[in-house]
Amino acid sequence: MVINPTAGSAPSLQPHCVHVGRETLSSRRRTHWDTDRLPRKNVAQIMMLLLLAPLGVAETTDPLTDLENIAGKLVFYQIDGNATYVRDTGELASDVPTETMFELFDPQKNFSTAKFTYTWDLGNGEVIKGTEPVVRYYYPESGNYTLRLKVGVDVTKYRPQITGDYSMDVKVLDAIKHIELKGPSDYEMSQNSSLAFHVDGSPPMWVCWRFLPNCVPDVTGGCTLTMLYENTLRLNYTFTSAGVYCLDISVRNDISKLQTSISLYVWKKNNAHMFFILSCAAILVATFSFITVIACRPRHHSRSQIAASSNAVFLKNPDIDGQSAILFNFSNMDREEKEPLLMQYGTQYSC
Repeated sequence: MVINPTAGSAPSLQPHCVHVGRETLSSRRRTHWDTDRLPRKNVAQIMMLLLLAPLGVAETTDPLTDLENIAGKLVFYQIDGNATYVRDTGELASDVPTETMFELFDPQKNFSTAKFTYTWDLGNGEVIKGTEPVVRYYYPESGNYTLRLKVGVDVTKYRPQITGDYSMDVKVLDAIKHIELKGPSDYEMSQNSSLAFHVDGSPPMWVCWRFLPNCVPDVTGGCTLTMLYENTLRLNYTFTSAGVYCLDISVRNDISKLQTSISLYVWKKNNAHMFFILSCAAILVATFSFITVIACRPRHHSRSQIAASSNAVFLKNPDIDGQSAILFNFSNMDREEKEPLLMQYGTQYSC
């Protein structure tokens, strides 16, 4: 606003003053924005200092002073031939080489220069000590065991030893290695046949079985699932055709699995063959009966077949010429005979 100076009124603001007023307003505005920006920078700096403060303390403080225990876990491995199995459920196979490893959880590398000692109690009376975080052993028999591990850490010479105790319940099972048929390998067709198998391994076991006629694999067919709580598997099956059958059977428990095939022969009942066998048996029985009757029949002798005993009587008959002759007289001595069988003089001999 411009005021006229001739009106006798107070002087008005000159253009310079107006300029100065603009500068003053501008400077005020800048001052206002500076005062708004300054606290934000300070807040950011304060927050950065607060974040860096713990890091500075962590860098200047010894990390081993606050360690009270050792973090880690137990891992079980079993080696069977060229295969290695991880047993993370605590179930192991008996009579199989086993490795148990202690895996240390140390992301900050606080124990990188520390010295460790390990004491392994296998739960079967065997205790193993060493400086390595792994132990090698095996359980010869199945059963339930508790494995205990005591870990000792020597950080420095002037600090007390840090210890940690670990334990884990272990269930040792027998692996399935054989399936054996108990009984004959041939069966009759159209008859309810009972089959028994011995399965070595620790129950419970899952059994999947099926019969394949002529041993032809059936890709689309399923199997019959049976839960086995003992070491003897009993199956009842009726064979509908004669020939060769294959029993495809698969058995597994918590630590092992075995699949095998057993060959069986099924025969058909033949009536003509049985008739021939029975006929031959009847003929043999009749023949032996006839021989027995003939051999054991009592003997009846007739009078004509009885041989009469005879005696020779020497008689001396004087001859007319003064010579004597010897006569042989055979007479029957049997009382039942009325007439002798032989009545004649014998040959005469002259002396």
